[in-house]
Amino acid sequence: MKKNKLRVWDAPVRVLHWMLVLSIAGAWFTSGEIGALHEYVGYAAAAIVAARLAWGFVGNAYARFSQFVRPAAPTIGYLRGVLRGAAPRYLGHNPLGGWMVVALLACVGLVALSGSAATTDLLWGYAWPVRVHKALAWTLVGLIALHVGGVVFTSWQHRENLVAAMITGDKDEQT
Repeated sequence: MKKNKLRVWDAPVRVLHWMLVLSIAGAWFTSGEIGALHEYVGYAAAAIVAARLAWGFVGNAYARFSQFVRPAAPTIGYLRGVLRGAAPRYLGHNPLGGWMVVALLACVGLVALSGSAATTDLLWGYAWPVRVHKALAWTLVGLIALHVGGVVFTSWQHRENLVAAMITGDKDEQT
């Protein structure tokens, strides 16, 4: 039986997602360098976050925050379902995934802001802005690990390839 495909992730969501992945990786691999390359990659990450935030208000239905950022009660209910092995499948972001999007975008934004602030004349030479920047970067690493783990677990649980869906934009209407 052939499954019907549905376009869930539009091109802006997919392009911004993978550009953000590349910019975060670039920032990480240039983190030992004090200089323009690390800063430019950080500014690119900040611009990507700003674009994704805008798209979260004007993009297609599955791109909009109003579609996937849910209140606490449904999110906790979904988590209980995950722990019981009975979480429902969502075409777009599930409630935990929706909050992970918010956490990741906020953390990337804060990493970029703290990195930029650490280079200003006002804060230049102080150690604490750099420590804050590094702590936020490590927090981002933890969030990324949770995100990847959630994608792998949800892909396994619902027998669908979420990475492929983020590349093609398409998901099966039903599994």
